[in-house]
Amino acid sequence: MHAVEIIEKKRDGLVLTDEEITWFIDAATHGDLPDYQLAAWLMAVYLKGMSREETVSLTLAMATSGDLLDLSDLTDYAVDKHSSGGVGDKTTLVVLPLVASCGVLCAKMSGRGLGMSGGTLDKLEAIAGYNVNLSGDEFRRLARENGLVLAGQSMQLAPADGKLYAMRDVTGTVPSLPLIASSIMSKKIAAGANGIVLDVKVGSGAFMKNLESAQALAQTMVDIGHDAGRNVIAAISDMNQPLGEAVGNALEVAEAIETLHGGGPDDFRAHCLQIAAYMLRLAGRGERWADPAEVEALLVGQLEGGAAFGKFRQMVAAQGGDVRLVDDPSLLPQAEIVETITAETGGCVQRVAAHDVAHAAFELGAGREKKTDDIDLAVGVKIHVKVGDAVEAGAPLVTIYANDEAKIPAARAYLNHALRVSDQQVEPLPLFYDVLYSD
Repeated sequence: MHAVEIIEKKRDGLVLTDEEITWFIDAATHGDLPDYQLAAWLMAVYLKGMSREETVSLTLAMATSGDLLDLSDLTDYAVDKHSSGGVGDKTTLVVLPLVASCGVLCAKMSGRGLGMSGGTLDKLEAIAGYNVNLSGDEFRRLARENGLVLAGQSMQLAPADGKLYAMRDVTGTVPSLPLIASSIMSKKIAAGANGIVLDVKVGSGAFMKNLESAQALAQTMVDIGHDAGRNVIAAISDMNQPLGEAVGNALEVAEAIETLHGGGPDDFRAHCLQIAAYMLRLAGRGERWADPAEVEALLVGQLEGGAAFGKFRQMVAAQGGDVRLVDDPSLLPQAEIVETITAETGGCVQRVAAHDVAHAAFELGAGREKKTDDIDLAVGVKIHVKVGDAVEAGAPLVTIYANDEAKIPAARAYLNHALRVSDQQVEPLPLFYDVLYSD
């Protein structure tokens, strides 16, 4: 086969065969294509799109471009979750131990954050000693012994995705539906998942800004999963305002621990319960956990009875983390400067713009621009209000946690823009807008 012919075929809007896509991705993965040919192909895909069959072929070609995690000796049905990213999204820290406490194996490889806030691994490293760098053997051993492991990627999973993503980032081809969907799903398939719950964010703090585009992305990923023989549930959730209160690594860990004890912000707790319920639904395969009311009662019991927190504590201890910080979250990294912004007038909260809140946390040092940048694990913000809340003059709106006085003005400016209070009444934002199923 010839790369130029494949590029020209897609340029002209024609459908590529499975063999052509597999050959092209294999050549790109092994460095047999010059960057300019890969860039040209990506732009052709961006402009002309891909059929459902092409997108599935691309996903499977990327999934099989490296190692495949086989969990079949540990469980006959592996369940995984993925969030498309969000502000204050510490859901994995609650959902995985919650689901694992119900007897479902949860073995997840997560990543670091690049942008406004830290990723799951960055949050976990706020717990002193927690080891995210497990070997493949260690990962499997902990999964077998404890039924729960949460670490960084220790295998060469879907290396083609890394190649394509790096090129998309510098060629203006990131916002391509088939490229986004195949990127996400290839990693989930390579990680051994039989059932996948997708938490697709929509709003000002998400990649997908409107419901129509979020539904299109979710449907594409659900279709990929179906055609690849996986069960998929895609929930479309709100990201116009932060999830929970805390935005910042140690702050989010503390909030997750509070939720695992049966407390936590109402919206975050409800969100975690719903995502966990979807994971149980898939794990039960129609035979168990089919009654939503029964599942909710089970999950609430696991939170309030301490089983979910016990599973989280077991995971932290098994991966070398200092459990004293889990038992007493005040021992987590703490910011030196704490400043609260209050409401100048009473009224109704009109807006808590997630994007601006994320910028504020970033200005304080909670995120990174480059993968090599250090993160200040202690800093961030806590948002005390939600859209639709009634507040009085002088009521706390947001608290800033900082370690550098010079960084506060920029963060404060973003937060002042993020929050709006007026005398006009508005309805609270929904947690979820839609849910799609592969079956």
